[in-house]
Formats: sequence, structure tokens, C-alpha cells
Amino acid sequence: MSIWQRFKRALRSIFGGMVSEMEDPALILEQNIRDMRDKIPKMNENIAMLKANAKLIEREKAKLEAEQAKMTANIKAAINQNREDVAGQYALELEQNKTKVATLETQLSQAQSAAAKGEEAKVAFMKELDRKTKEALDAIETAKRAKWQKEVADTMEQFTAGGVDHTHDEMVKRIEKQSAMSEVKLDMAVSKGNNEKASIEADAEKIRAAELVKQFKIEMGVSGGSDSAQDKSGVKA
Repeated sequence: MSIWQRFKRALRSIFGGMVSEMEDPALILEQNIRDMRDKIPKMNENIAMLKANAKLIEREKAKLEAEQAKMTANIKAAINQNREDVAGQYALELEQNKTKVATLETQLSQAQSAAAKGEEAKVAFMKELDRKTKEALDAIETAKRAKWQKEVADTMEQFTAGGVDHTHDEMVKRIEKQSAMSEVKLDMAVSKGNNEKASIEADAEKIRAAELVKQFKIEMGVSGGSDSAQDKSGVKA
């Protein structure tokens, strides 16, 4: 393969891909149907021309055939008048006339056949147009549904992946986390308060117990001994 052929192939691959991306199948189908319908007037015009041509040939043939009867009568009249020279001229004209009529018969047959084939072609074309139109409309409807489904899918994907749904879940989780942290802090605060209260109550119990013991010592007359010993030990120390 030459460099030029490779270069052309590379260009076709590049621009062919770009054109393919730019093409909208639905729009192309619609344009194809319009193009086919635009051919109908021209087709009707061609068929009308074929029929008109056949009609002209038919009229010319009828005119020549009418002249044959007149020529035949002239030949007979010339013969009756012993004018064979004149009869011969009419006979030659009659022969030429018949040759033209034979030629026109062939042309007329061809013209009529062409007009009939034109009609058949139009009938086949109209059937094909109806079939392609229905097929195109179905395909276009399918393309519209596919486009709508894609738009819905894209919207749902955005909603689920990074839209309201994602934000909603994130905010719910954040609130749940904040609520859990608040509960933990409250439990810690309550627990701390209970511990301090318990410690105070324990100290109060000790003081009250000491007071009761002191009261018993006073009643027993031994209240000062322990205090004196403590004072002495304190002074001594």
C-alpha cells in the first residue's frame, strides 16, 4: 500500500468517525422519507410524458391508416380510368404509408410498454415508500424513547451519585453522629457528677462516724486520751 493510500485511509478513519458522531439516525431517516416523497412529482411527470408520447404515436398511426383508405380508393379510380401511371404513384405512396404505420406500431408498442412499466415502477415505489415510512416512524419512536430513557437514567444517576440522595444520606449520618456524641458527653457529665456526689457523701459518712465515736469517748471518759496523745505526738514531732 502506498503512502498516499495510507494517508487517505487515515483521513477517512478520522473524518468518518467525526461524521458518524455528528449523525442523528432519526433526523437522517426523516430526511430520507422526505427525499423519497420529493421523487413522486417527478415520477408522475415522467409517466405522463410516456403516456403522452404513446398517445401522439397512436394518433399519427390512426391518421396514416385513414389516409390508406383514401389512397386505396384513388388507386382503384385511376385503374378504372386506365391511368395506371397515376395508380402507380398512389400505390407507391400507399406502400410508404404502410411502412410508416408498421414503424409506428412498433414505436407505439414500446411507448405503451414503457408507460405501463412506469406505472408498475410507481406502484412498487409507493409500496416501498409506505414500508420505509412505517419502518422509519417506528425507528424514530424507538429513538425518542431511548433518548428519554437515557435522560431519565442520567438524571437518576446524578441524583443517586452526587445529588440530593447523597447529600441527604450524608446529613442524616452527620446528625446521627452528633447525636451520639452528645449522648456520650451527657453520660460522662452525669457519671462525673454522680462520682463527685458519692465521694462527698463518703467523706460526710466518715466525718459523721468520727463524731459518733468522739461522742462515745466523751461519755466513756476517754475522750481526751487519744487527743492528748495525738497532741503530744504532734508536739514531740
